[in-house]
Amino acid sequence: MAQGPGRAIAQVVGVVVLAVAVAAFLSVAAVRHGFFDLRVYYGALRFWVHDGGEIYDFLKPGTQYGFTYPPFAALVMLPMAYLPWTAAIVVSVTASVAVSAVLIWWLLDPIARRAGWTRWFALAVALCLAAAFEPMRETVNFGQVNMLLLFLVGADLLRLVPGGSRWAGVGVGLATAIKLTPGIFVVYLLVTGRWRAALTATGTATVVTLLAAALFPDASREFWTTALWNTGRVGELAFVSNQSLRGVVARLDPEHPSTIAWAALVLATLAVWVGRSRSAAAAGDEATGLALTGAVMCLVSPVTWVHHLVWLLPALLLLVDNGMAAPARNRRRRVLLAAAAIGYALLCSRIVWSWEKDFTGVDGFLGSNTYVWISLALLLLLPVRPWATPSGAVAGGGAAPAGSAVEAPGVAQLDQADRGTAAGHRHLVGGPLAVG
Repeated sequence: MAQGPGRAIAQVVGVVVLAVAVAAFLSVAAVRHGFFDLRVYYGALRFWVHDGGEIYDFLKPGTQYGFTYPPFAALVMLPMAYLPWTAAIVVSVTASVAVSAVLIWWLLDPIARRAGWTRWFALAVALCLAAAFEPMRETVNFGQVNMLLLFLVGADLLRLVPGGSRWAGVGVGLATAIKLTPGIFVVYLLVTGRWRAALTATGTATVVTLLAAALFPDASREFWTTALWNTGRVGELAFVSNQSLRGVVARLDPEHPSTIAWAALVLATLAVWVGRSRSAAAAGDEATGLALTGAVMCLVSPVTWVHHLVWLLPALLLLVDNGMAAPARNRRRRVLLAAAAIGYALLCSRIVWSWEKDFTGVDGFLGSNTYVWISLALLLLLPVRPWATPSGAVAGGGAAPAGSAVEAPGVAQLDQADRGTAAGHRHLVGGPLAVG
């Protein structure tokens, strides 16, 4: 979209002002973790490579924390053992920022095109806001790998699966081999009938895991027989940073958390997720499938530290997407955009830490689990949109009756291929695909 020099200057100034405001916010709100997790990885790898020790025997001095990822993750991180500490920090931060920018762009570009926003400006604003997002800033400050994993899975579900690529599933497989929790996306591919992609993901994870076993047999034996089952290495379940259903149950009774209650909650949550994921896949809404599975992964994992909640980013962006796709001045638009703003604000606020020392009482139960409630709300309420073709056929087969909608009254529908195209923008402006 063409723009005059006045508008361009105003946008540059706006981005600079926002960046300064975010920097000021971070100087007050962001906790400095000194790349704690990166120090664990770095120390374990150097202990393994240079000191001849076993990688899973290493504990960061003065702590109970050691290397907890599968051997393939050690293989991927191996070059770090040969870098100076400062260079390792630079690589970690640069990689996280780069993949975050790409992933956010994939989700943001359709909104920017439809809304007529200047695309570089939209991305710059989004990146500034992402920097203030607590899970994102914790990921960077800890030196975590969360965004790299989300990028691998996003590349599959946002790019390869919709296009029917024969490589679909490779990203999910690599992410699963690096850290086991993304394996739920293999289950997602299975429950939504993407058998070939699920097989590719499983095959990829298996092959690279066997490769790591061939290269590092002792480390592999130690991980799969001992380190994997040593839950004491990951931290206290009742700690307020554990924003999973397991954390909720543990905070109710830290000494004797109920495994039965947790299992019941997990099964109910998975049942909801299966139904909603299948609806998203049937509607051709792959982005929502990614978002729903990211939310459920955070909920059902035994340990979901705050920095793991970067997996909620797609859901928050899709709330904005759904809101902007609704007609202007429509109540649905106001509700969805308000929900996105409130969820984002709470996830920037460090609110759960107000109950770090005492999470008893009703206020402790509600407040210390705030991020869990947000994950649940996104799983239950994130809209699923059917992508109608210009001819009016709904993705998945069949014709769309006039005024029909699937969980998205008042939202204009587009074929996935039309998201972000000029043709798609014209469909929305003209309104022939608006429903509800």
